[in-house]
Amino acid sequence: MIADPFEEFAAALPGYTALIGLDLGDKTIGVAVSDRMGTVATPLETVRRKKFTTDAARLLEIIADRDIGGIVLGLPRNMDGSEGPRCQSTRAFARNLTRLTELPIGFWDERLSTVAAEKALLEADTTRKRRAEVIDHVAASYILQGALDRLRLL
Repeated sequence: MIADPFEEFAAALPGYTALIGLDLGDKTIGVAVSDRMGTVATPLETVRRKKFTTDAARLLEIIADRDIGGIVLGLPRNMDGSEGPRCQSTRAFARNLTRLTELPIGFWDERLSTVAAEKALLEADTTRKRRAEVIDHVAASYILQGALDRLRLL
């Protein structure tokens, strides 16, 4: 079930379950998860994209293993707030995912999440090689944390 706007997503969530946050890219999917209380997002892994069925199988495995109650997808809006081809691709991914899971799927504006993740990794004096390995799932945690913070206000 795709719940858009975000308030619909919040209303569809079961209580006290973890959420998964996804940063969809062309080559990778950054994955982050929350605690059951919905207070903190933690980077988990980066999934190398192959084809939808393979990618979805890995995501559903994580969802089952961690008893996830909802999915937050980063929506890559343009800086002016408009939606371009990357948003369309993300929405298509969500539609395909609804065929495989009954979990509510919500979108979170991901503008500048990768920039924030890169800045945090630079401040932590992370090597260039290590930054390349972790940037996607760190960006996913920024996306998920933004959504968690908003959920606390609703």
